[in-house]
Amino acid sequence: MKKIQKLMTDPIFSVKGSETGSKVMPLEKAVSRYVKSGMMIHTCQTSIRWCHAIFNEIARQFWGKKGDFTLAGISMNFPQAVLVHGGLVKKMITSYFGDPYIVPSPNRVFQRAVKEGTLEIEHWSIYTITLRMQAAAFNLPFLPTHSLIGSTMEQDNKKNIIIMDDPLREGKKIAMVSALQADLTIAHAWLADSEGNAVFLAPLGENIKGALGSKEGVILTVEKIVPTETLRKYSHLVKLPGIYVKSVSEVPFGAHPSGLSRIGLDEFDLYSEDYDFIEEVHQACKSKDSFQTWIDKWVLSCSGHEDYLAKLGHNRIKQLTGQSNPESWRVNFSSLEKITDDEKYTPIEMAMVVMARILSKKVKGNGHKTLLAGAGIANLASWLCFYKLKQEDYPLELMAEIGMYGYVPCPTEPILFNTSNFATCKMTTDITTIMGMFVGGIKANCIGALGAAQIDQHGSINTTKMDQDNVIVGSGGANDVCSAAKDVVVILPQSADRLLKDVYYITSPGNNVSTVVSTMGVFEKMGNDSVFTLTGYFPSKEENQEKIIEKFQTKSSWSFNVSKNLKEIKPPAQDELKMLRIFDPNRCYLGILK
Repeated sequence: MKKIQKLMTDPIFSVKGSETGSKVMPLEKAVSRYVKSGMMIHTCQTSIRWCHAIFNEIARQFWGKKGDFTLAGISMNFPQAVLVHGGLVKKMITSYFGDPYIVPSPNRVFQRAVKEGTLEIEHWSIYTITLRMQAAAFNLPFLPTHSLIGSTMEQDNKKNIIIMDDPLREGKKIAMVSALQADLTIAHAWLADSEGNAVFLAPLGENIKGALGSKEGVILTVEKIVPTETLRKYSHLVKLPGIYVKSVSEVPFGAHPSGLSRIGLDEFDLYSEDYDFIEEVHQACKSKDSFQTWIDKWVLSCSGHEDYLAKLGHNRIKQLTGQSNPESWRVNFSSLEKITDDEKYTPIEMAMVVMARILSKKVKGNGHKTLLAGAGIANLASWLCFYKLKQEDYPLELMAEIGMYGYVPCPTEPILFNTSNFATCKMTTDITTIMGMFVGGIKANCIGALGAAQIDQHGSINTTKMDQDNVIVGSGGANDVCSAAKDVVVILPQSADRLLKDVYYITSPGNNVSTVVSTMGVFEKMGNDSVFTLTGYFPSKEENQEKIIEKFQTKSSWSFNVSKNLKEIKPPAQDELKMLRIFDPNRCYLGILK
């Protein structure tokens, strides 16, 4: 008995001291040791938008040298643009390659590089690129999906896609997308111990599969390195095991200007997204000279991340930390003073109000339980629909592709992925759950709301390329929504170069697109028609319907039918306008009232 008692107290059985070796090192050393020219680098976006400190360090160490990198990830934005501008990147494999804030728009650095022939972009949707990385982690050659079928991406990526008859369902097609394995992953987490066991908080975005499939492993930065004993208290939040990690570096504010959600770690000091910083770099990207000046200031002249933080300044850091509180949106109510009760409205306000009405009618008429909207004007229209239905006590769950389910949009904040909205979710998960199951699953009854750069007369959407050398922003989740949602409503400004007979690039096939709301009126597919019928027009000074129809024909390249019951649509009600303006008090999306 004494021997057993002695064994029970033997240190060998203690949980403490079970660490297998420290991987802690300065970020500069980690990049120098593990990042090599010619690598495919996976830019991990699990819960965060950017692991910005690592990008900056790669830029500093490789500037003026031959990087020859391929970057792979769900989204490419300004941190990747720094490397592209420096001539360090030959190819990007991604679903989105634009500036996400404040208004989603093309990134001029990527556009210039594609036109100059120094950058190749391989286009995917957000769900399929996530599946490809997941396949690699599972050591599978491919995974199946309903996405991409009928799109230009299917044609362009023939080496990595097989479209086949579904062997189990007669008359159906299925796509097989090949595994995508990067050489190295870069990632930023909330907490980690010295081994690299790391905490990531939901919504999880791509989740951690791309990192788990990476050949060489992960260069990891974290807000704070903690003892393993502390980490065990949060083991339910640990997503990345240390065995996959090459190095771990403590880099506070390492995601800035991204924000980090506090959901699940309420006691931990984090920070919100720095929209002013993002807008500054967005403007700088517009010319080579201004972007180089910005890079000199924020990247190349900094000896390291501590220099970068010093330039941000204590007050800015303190303010962003305070704004990470989920209730911080209430502070912005002062901006509501900008809201006008003016009955005048912009064409885009009219279009958003009408889209909200159509979505509401479809939700109630077809029993849709969920609604997934793309960022931008489609998103604001969806929020208006949600709140109007809420007033009627009618249930509808809003979703966003990065893993947000059942969220309630916060006023004064028109940006879809703002951290205040994270705190209102009924569930936080990842891209494969939202896009694979809640949009396209066997019991899903989701309606999609999307914006478009261009749309053809059959409903196919282009958000990828205007021509061979003129790129836009890519699919993001649009293709996945169009491929799997039960119904899709699209909104866009009306002009002859937007409503085309045929789009140059089919980002999202139009089979499931039933309705298009333009800034002039509404088009609908009637019955089994493959083309649209004009069913309603917005209030016009023209009293003659023939003149109104003629104007629609002038401002579109479509062939479309005209309803026998063509009607003028009622203008926005005051409460509809006020709701939209509460979400966007600075009128980033609503346009300027004249």
